[in-house]
Amino acid sequence: MRIIFGIILTILTFLTSQAQGINKLKREKPDLEKIRLETLDKRSPYYYPRLMQEFQRNDTLMKIDKYRYLYLGYMFQEDYNPYRSSARDIKYNILDRSRKLTRQECDSVISYAEKALDDNPFNLGEMVMLINALREKGKTNLANVWQYKLNYLLMAIVSTGTGEDEENAWYVIEPQHEYVLLNMMDYSVADHVFYDPSYEYITVKDSNGKPRGGFYFNIGPLLKEYYRKHPDEL
Repeated sequence: MRIIFGIILTILTFLTSQAQGINKLKREKPDLEKIRLETLDKRSPYYYPRLMQEFQRNDTLMKIDKYRYLYLGYMFQEDYNPYRSSARDIKYNILDRSRKLTRQECDSVISYAEKALDDNPFNLGEMVMLINALREKGKTNLANVWQYKLNYLLMAIVSTGTGEDEENAWYVIEPQHEYVLLNMMDYSVADHVFYDPSYEYITVKDSNGKPRGGFYFNIGPLLKEYYRKHPDEL
């Protein structure tokens, strides 16, 4: 059994109990211009520096409306770069073993993950590893706080659509989030289709290896902001 199965189960249970099931979570295409203006307005309850301060506190008070502004609003912040590289990233296969991590491995994972998240607060892959390592070390309360943050960030993505077609595609602010979301839904990626500059279609398999169709992701806003800041990449 994969070690991250417990995290998957926790997320799915959370979505069911807190949002009355993933299929009943309110889906609404985001008004990105409104989000941009609100997150840049110091008078707004969604002013980005305040949102980030709330997010970085070790509590579980923020709800889905603020998480939507926090997640999607990050695209309009000066330090946003969806393709930033990080020398701190570590191999994910350390969490794919059937045995428990040693104390030393947990310390290493926690150290690397914390540094990566300081550099990029939405590195969801590192967040998954941090949660697992904290639980292995018995730091349950802190793991629960990070679990809450991860749950709501994933809910923010899911709330942007159904993923069934282009019109209802999910919005992500980093390409890696597509894979983290699908993995947390207990799917494995079968194929990745680039058929349109603004959309990606990812086919998936279930835990038994059976094809289960696919999901659409809208990366148009992501690319727009990236090229605005890096016109030399066009």
